[in-house]
Amino acid sequence: MKNMLMILLVSLFGFAVQAQEKKSKNAKYDVEVKGNCEMCKKRIEKAAYSVPGVKSAVWHSDDQILHLVFNEQKCSAMDVEKAVANAGHDTKDVKSPEESYNKLHECCQYDRK
Repeated sequence: MKNMLMILLVSLFGFAVQAQEKKSKNAKYDVEVKGNCEMCKKRIEKAAYSVPGVKSAVWHSDDQILHLVFNEQKCSAMDVEKAVANAGHDTKDVKSPEESYNKLHECCQYDRK
């Protein structure tokens, strides 16, 4: 009887430790994304959320930074940058294809270097 109780306690402790380890999957990441206006904000955030694993995506036009929270086991920051670039917005590491950039509204076409 004591052995059964001990096995049960050890099992419960193991499940508790495993559940705590799963909480540390989320990463915070900031990436520079070029854009101009509220339409850009909606497009950038929508592109970021299209990547499975993204929990939060907020872009600010004043500092041109996309603040991300994502599950590292489902995606990476580079996955998000590629999705945003495909939507027409250059990031620090990924340049948007010319075709995607040209589809942007006139007010959304930022200066490219």
